[in-house]
Parts: sequence; C-alpha cells; structure tokens
Amino acid sequence: MIPLRDRLPTRTAPVVNYVLLALNALAFLWQIASQEVGYTALVVDWGFVPARFVANPVGQLVTVFASMFLHGGWLHIGGNMLFLWVFGDNVEDALGHVRYALFYLCGGFLAAIAQLMVDPTSTVPMVGASGAIAAVLAGYVSLYPKARVLVLFPVLVIFLFFEFPAWLVVLEWFVLNVVQGMAALGSQDGGGVAWFAHIGGFLAGLVLVRIGMVGRDRIAYEPWHGFHADRPSRRTPRVVFRRPPGPWH
Repeated sequence: MIPLRDRLPTRTAPVVNYVLLALNALAFLWQIASQEVGYTALVVDWGFVPARFVANPVGQLVTVFASMFLHGGWLHIGGNMLFLWVFGDNVEDALGHVRYALFYLCGGFLAAIAQLMVDPTSTVPMVGASGAIAAVLAGYVSLYPKARVLVLFPVLVIFLFFEFPAWLVVLEWFVLNVVQGMAALGSQDGGGVAWFAHIGGFLAGLVLVRIGMVGRDRIAYEPWHGFHADRPSRRTPRVVFRRPPGPWH
C-alpha cells in the first residue's frame, strides 16, 4: 500500500516538516551533482557505518545525522519523502515545531543504533531518512489511529485506490518490515535495506511521542469533522475544523 494523503487538517503550518523535505531534496541534488565518483564518496564518507561508529563513537556521531539526509536513488528518496509529506505535518502539529524537530532527529538516531545492535561489525554505509520517518509513523498512529488514509494499491497494471484507517496502513508497513528483517538476518547487507533501523525507529517513536506530548494538549480526531483539543485551555483554544474540500466528498 502506498499512502497518498490523509484527512487531517492542521492548526499550524508544518514549517519543520517543510524544512526537512527541502533539506533532503537539496542533499539529494548535491549527490546527483557530484556524479558517480563523488556520489559514492559522499555515501562512504557521510553514511552511517556501524563498525566505524563502534570504533570511534564521538568522531562518527556526525554521520548518524548526516546519513539521514542522504539517499540511494530516486525511488529511495521519493518513497521516504512521500511518507514524510503524508504523516509528518500532523505529528508536528501535535508536538509543536521544536519538539517535532527533536523527535525526528532522536528517532533517526535510535534507528541507527538499532541497526548497529543487530550487526555492529557491518562496514556497509547506511543512508536514508527511513529510520526517522519510521518514528514519525509511530507518532502518527499513536496520536491518530483512526484517521483515514487514502492509499494506492497497484495490482499488475491496475491501480486501485482505497481508504483505510491509519492503524491498518501502519500495521501493514510494520509487519512487512519485521518479515523482511527476519528474512535478511545473516545476509551480508540485509538485501540493501536497513530493516532493523526501520523497526527500531518505529519502536523509538512510540516512546518518544509520549515524552514529546507531556504538557501538551492531545488532539482528538473526529471522523469527517477534523479535530479539536481534548482539554481546551487559555493557551490552546478549542478548535473545530469542517471537513476539507477535495476527493473525500
């Protein structure tokens, strides 16, 4: 299933999410402009390599964060940015801009550590925002499990569109990653995908979003009518949105 959009509006502009999307795009353009030799050098120098990190954690700490903005190709960055675009704005809306930025970076860091714990001797560079975005998925499904998500379901040459609750979309994604991760155990490069970074990022996100929501009003989702603040206060006035126009009619 490929998520295309959800129904949830936001109270604030997802500035941090836009910045993350832009930084990933700019970094990928930099990779392309570097041509093949430079492209490889960027991945080798700035990718997260578990064996190098184990040998020199302080010196290699920067690669944990730099690797979140590098990607292995068009499909890699395209898929990651699509998920970030669909799910990130509402998580930022709930957490606030600063907490969302910290949530994203911490999720990506813990995702890298999860991959390291599975194979600390690996010398294969790991790049991509997938671990951090896995944390975003966890945050979204924790906050809005019943939100409706429009997904594309390709069957051979036929493209089908369905609408599912967020919990089902994310569950399908998580189960797929667990199955693929188990199948990749023992292989040298995991099939080219850091499955356990995805799993670790997701599990980290489940915890981090609870920490991030401490002291903040939780947003309750109401089908067809947007959302409102559970506990209206002077700081956060009660807000109700009408159903947005679009393909949801």
